[in-house]
Amino acid sequence: MIRVVGLSKRFGAFQLRGVSFELAPGDYAVLLGPTGCGKTVLLETIVGVNRPDAGEVWVDGQDVTRWPPEQRGIGFVYQRSMLFPNLSVRANIAYGLRYHGVPRAERGRRVERVAELLAIGGLLGRDIAALSGGEMQKVALARALAIEPRVLLFDEPLAALDPPAKEALCGELAALHRQLGMTILHVTHDQDEARVLGKTIGVLRDGRLLQFGPKADVFDRPNSAFVARFVGTENVFAGQATAEGGLARIELGCGSVAANTPLTGRVGLCVRPELISIAPQALAADGTNRVEGKVEAVSDRGALVRYQVATARERFVVLQAKRDYAASALAVGQAVALGFEPDAVHVFPWEGDQNGGGVQNPIGPMGRMGPMGPASSPSARRARPHPSHLSYRSHMSHSSLERRCAPTLRARR
Repeated sequence: MIRVVGLSKRFGAFQLRGVSFELAPGDYAVLLGPTGCGKTVLLETIVGVNRPDAGEVWVDGQDVTRWPPEQRGIGFVYQRSMLFPNLSVRANIAYGLRYHGVPRAERGRRVERVAELLAIGGLLGRDIAALSGGEMQKVALARALAIEPRVLLFDEPLAALDPPAKEALCGELAALHRQLGMTILHVTHDQDEARVLGKTIGVLRDGRLLQFGPKADVFDRPNSAFVARFVGTENVFAGQATAEGGLARIELGCGSVAANTPLTGRVGLCVRPELISIAPQALAADGTNRVEGKVEAVSDRGALVRYQVATARERFVVLQAKRDYAASALAVGQAVALGFEPDAVHVFPWEGDQNGGGVQNPIGPMGRMGPMGPASSPSARRARPHPSHLSYRSHMSHSSLERRCAPTLRARR
């Protein structure tokens, strides 16, 4: 279990702002956010590379906020694999075990075990330069797993891979989590990656955690316009809502739509594009709500076809199965009708979006659940960086890593 309480950290003009959330044992949580929103800063503060300005980090009931990285039991895999190019695959995986003083025989057993788990046994004797990008990431993952961490952190581990390698490794990560049941926190800007892997989803913006909760809540019931857009709900609008017969009637530029919500006044609303039907305007589109417009663009998305439809004021995006597209043959410039049900319309307070939207997931008072370990002493806090995840600053060059670590390793190979 991992619990983050009011975590704040300032770097120049950027500030991580009071982030709080909790992961249950065995959870796979994915934090989404654009570049520069604080995803890596948050992970590095959790793992202990950064000392927080305020807040606490708890792992399995222990306050580890002042513990050095190597004593927290957290594995870390960066976007770049950060492998030592002068060492073999086997030596890279064993590096953290050697640092922790694990006997040679046990090191060998653990390396073989994680290599079998990740199906990289055939790579153990290879040089790092001979590996593909996907193989490098699997070796970095094996190195993190070899120390048997309590929690595993991923910093966009799939971002540098080509699409086939990314899809394959994504599936392997999901299978690995099912097999091991380990608690994992994974950050990315890719909503598809989050959908495949995450049980719990969070969305970060400008150092703030806007929403955090079960995947269905975040994707289907976003609490702000930013969250809605970032998780792929492209139809996000503002309107004036009034109560009407157990529903709300929301006035938009293209007319009014019915929604199942108690909110009234100025509101935001979103409709996922796959929940909207589309048909020639002369026909009746499926759904209680009907909006008329004209097709502006049609694009092929593999199994789906994406329409952009201009109405009197708003633009809607609709996703249609390719077989339905072949039957309807809708074209650019054609007048169409869009239909969707009131339950497909998710409504949220619009006021929250004026300053970025969203609220923190509430975290209750945190009592001292266990004594501070010896690692809280000043001497312990000056311990070496944690080699099992290479918790150096992500901007540190490979040559700098080699200068700091490789001489010792060469002497001990």
